[in-house]
Amino acid sequence: MKVFVAGGGGAIGRRLVSQLVAQDHDVVAITRSERKAPSLRALGAEPVVVDALDREAVIQALMRAEPEVVIHQLTRLADMKSLKRFDREFALTNRLRTEGTDYLLEGARAAGVRRFIAQSYGNWNYARSGTGLKTEEDPFDPTPPAHQTETLRAIRYLEQAVTSAKDIEGVALRYGNFYGPGTGIALDGDIVAQVRKRRFPIVGDGAGVWSFSHVDDGAAAAIAAMDRGAPGIYNIADDEPAPVAAWLPELAKAVGAKPPRRVPVWVGRLAVGDVGVSMMTQIRGTSNAKAKRELQWTPRFPTYREGFRDGLGDR
Repeated sequence: MKVFVAGGGGAIGRRLVSQLVAQDHDVVAITRSERKAPSLRALGAEPVVVDALDREAVIQALMRAEPEVVIHQLTRLADMKSLKRFDREFALTNRLRTEGTDYLLEGARAAGVRRFIAQSYGNWNYARSGTGLKTEEDPFDPTPPAHQTETLRAIRYLEQAVTSAKDIEGVALRYGNFYGPGTGIALDGDIVAQVRKRRFPIVGDGAGVWSFSHVDDGAAAAIAAMDRGAPGIYNIADDEPAPVAAWLPELAKAVGAKPPRRVPVWVGRLAVGDVGVSMMTQIRGTSNAKAKRELQWTPRFPTYREGFRDGLGDR
């Protein structure tokens, strides 16, 4: 197929482009960075330098490409530094999930695109209640921490726009927390650097359950969604969501660091705010059963244990 990848220069975008080319798809990848264009070309894609928030440029790029499928992986998370200022840190990503999604959908309709696949998110945004894994039918958090409200609103907007798009098969992939090359949880990533310095502690009981997705598995799920599964929403995560108290020591072990420290909730709140405390102690994990069943997708790294051991760097 001819595939248009928005965000081809990002952590998951590069892995996606590589997998698409390896499977003989014809790939056009947009990036806002001139310096990333040569690496996309080296991967086998046709790079196009476009500001994803420039409506006319996005529409024109799509009309020139005439793809069958659009895969929207636009985010700007590389500079994420503070959970205390979560919405502020996500401000540009939220614009990409709202304005950027609108421009891509408008261009996709003009270009006659058949299927539109977008990166969404599924973990902290589900209701912080119950003990089982959350499915796509479960509600989002009705009362998220104050500094996550704008980001949750942007996620809702993206999913509604994509899944209700006329004349296009819209798919939203609710990814878990990415790890692997190019992310914060990589051998050279910011989070791993903090773990090595013992500056990423377990807060309180560490009962917040995280769902993880290796960037290669996230890319493979997007490719599976190009021609499998009904339009709609799918959780994309590994088989074993785990509480912070379980996965963080495993990450420390995998990168040769000392075990993480433990701090009480009041200390954690000073450092990471209500958002960080919620993520450390309250959030619930997600079920990947629908994606495995309907997209016929299986993660290469079935749990964070294998992923942390073998997937944090390029092999």
